[in-house]
Amino acid sequence: MGKFRRKPTKESIAIFDKIWKEIEKDGVKRVALYWTLGRFDSVVIVDAPDEKTVMKALLKFSEAVASETLVAIKREDAVRLLE
Repeated sequence: MGKFRRKPTKESIAIFDKIWKEIEKDGVKRVALYWTLGRFDSVVIVDAPDEKTVMKALLKFSEAVASETLVAIKREDAVRLLE
């Protein structure tokens, strides 16, 4: 989840797109990206090899976006952990 540190512009969005292309080379796949109303300005769902890879990716956006992350697993996998 992200919160813009300043108002986004067409120029900053172009920079974000360029950064995403770099991040994809590191193995982070953007599954979905939503702009939201409320406490956060955006939600990005990614698939990545591990948390460290995601952290490295988020650091590239840190001047423009404050972020909060959640690690998620599929419901079915979580239910199996109950056994």
